[in-house]
Amino acid sequence: MPALDKYMAQYDHEHTNVWNKVLHGVGIPIIVVGMVLAIFTYWKIGLALFVAGWVLLLAGHRIEGNKPAFFQGLIYFLVGPIWVAKEIKDAIFGTSHRSTAAR
Repeated sequence: MPALDKYMAQYDHEHTNVWNKVLHGVGIPIIVVGMVLAIFTYWKIGLALFVAGWVLLLAGHRIEGNKPAFFQGLIYFLVGPIWVAKEIKDAIFGTSHRSTAAR
């Protein structure tokens, strides 16, 4: 999937600050859970989580000093959760795209 690799590399390039990564690692899952809750069950709690997640993401970008990637294209609304999943996987299993590329 060369297109996904391109988007992931761009997303990775724009999320280098450790605090921005942490805030995204917490904020994006909160947004996803908030959307599910808002749509299917507890809309007030879901809406609160959705907003809280976005506050975390925007704070991360303020720390990093750049704009959220979705300003470059709506595809980044999908790339973000995939990127967070990859970051969590890499943190748990101790592997990363960068370390395998260096071999």
